[in-house]
Amino acid sequence: MLTIAGSHGETFCDGISRRGFLRIGALGLGGAALPQILQAEAKTQRKPLDHKAVIMIFLAGGPPHQDMWDLKLEAPSNVRGEFKPISTNVDGIQICEEFPQMARMMDKFAVIRSMVGASGGHDAVQCLTGRKLNGPQPPGGWPSIGSVLSKLEGQTDPAIPAFLGLSPKCGHDEWGDPGKTGFLGPSHAPFAPFRGAGKDDMVLEGVSIERLADRKSLLKSFDRFRRDIDSSGAMKGMDVFTEQAFGVLTSSRLADAFDLSKEDPKIVERYGKGTEKLTADGPWKRLDQFLMARRLVEAGARCVTLGFSRWDWHGGNFSRGRTDFPMLDQGVTALVQDLHDRGMDKDVSVVVWGEFGRTPLINKNAGRDHWPKVSTALLACGGMKTGQVIGSTTRDGGEADDRPVHFPEVFSTLYHNLGIDARRTTIDDLSGRPRFLVENQYAPMPELVG
Repeated sequence: MLTIAGSHGETFCDGISRRGFLRIGALGLGGAALPQILQAEAKTQRKPLDHKAVIMIFLAGGPPHQDMWDLKLEAPSNVRGEFKPISTNVDGIQICEEFPQMARMMDKFAVIRSMVGASGGHDAVQCLTGRKLNGPQPPGGWPSIGSVLSKLEGQTDPAIPAFLGLSPKCGHDEWGDPGKTGFLGPSHAPFAPFRGAGKDDMVLEGVSIERLADRKSLLKSFDRFRRDIDSSGAMKGMDVFTEQAFGVLTSSRLADAFDLSKEDPKIVERYGKGTEKLTADGPWKRLDQFLMARRLVEAGARCVTLGFSRWDWHGGNFSRGRTDFPMLDQGVTALVQDLHDRGMDKDVSVVVWGEFGRTPLINKNAGRDHWPKVSTALLACGGMKTGQVIGSTTRDGGEADDRPVHFPEVFSTLYHNLGIDARRTTIDDLSGRPRFLVENQYAPMPELVG
């Protein structure tokens, strides 16, 4: 059986439920495991990065903005919290003491302290699309940025999916969402190997590349027949997905990108490993996924999404922060420094954020509760102007005080970095209506790209 891991349990606009795996077992593919097939391919030298990409790090649950990069030293103790500020290598910018590595390279980051307009739901939708789940929706829903890039730009290499999601399947699975395709359909879904049986279960039993080509022809003939009787158009999308799957299976490039044993051990050590154990009902704390993201982008991916930990800290905010902040510090700084060291910093944009912020007032359980009024974001690379703080919040961190930043502004900036003008570029929805990539045609942030 041939099994290719993908998104799990997604229902598309045509009403067809796409399984987490594409299975081609009925074709009788019996014999060799996938690695044996891949080893038969002649090794090709890795090309230099010649495309633009984005890596999106989702902090599921809503991270406490006023304890990370927007400390409130003048607020009362029941607001201020336990963390102390440290100076950074950029004059005038201070951040939490639990981010010492970031402090030493603050010139490579831009902090937004005044994100506004969060929907307030416990999901990744707004961070993946720039749009509210509870806002106006076209039939099929809004596509995530990865699906948009897959549609507009396609694959750089048949062996590498344009869009990959590294988050695992979670107890509250909206926190593990790699990005939905919306009205773009299944052919632009993310390759999500950790949301099903996993990349280790991609097996191709029994055939040579030549026999695989024969089976591919048979499968295409079968699919053409099915399309003839399919009035919904779903088969067209699934056929494209199948083409992508065969491209992945007949090359070693994707397998190599996931294989960290091929990386310099010093680089692997710099990133760290973290843990594969899920954090309650949220994502894991894998640090090696930051390295995987870099390797996947370097191999040809246009968008990689990943989730790190569970930040819904209604209790134990400061004890949890002392555990998670240093881990996030290590993973993010290793990634950003690595991109700079490899000359990829102009081509790959990095964004770190969650669905909303946390309450100014610390509750009786030493936690902070949901707070959609304002939150924070961290950006790096992509050719952006870094070494700065954008916006500010009130004395208690409860509202934006200066320069409120909206989610679509960040997305317009990311698209700009990717070489796409979101104010002019449209994609047709299912009815043929052209849809702009960002709400209200927001312009890129002048502070970052002007």
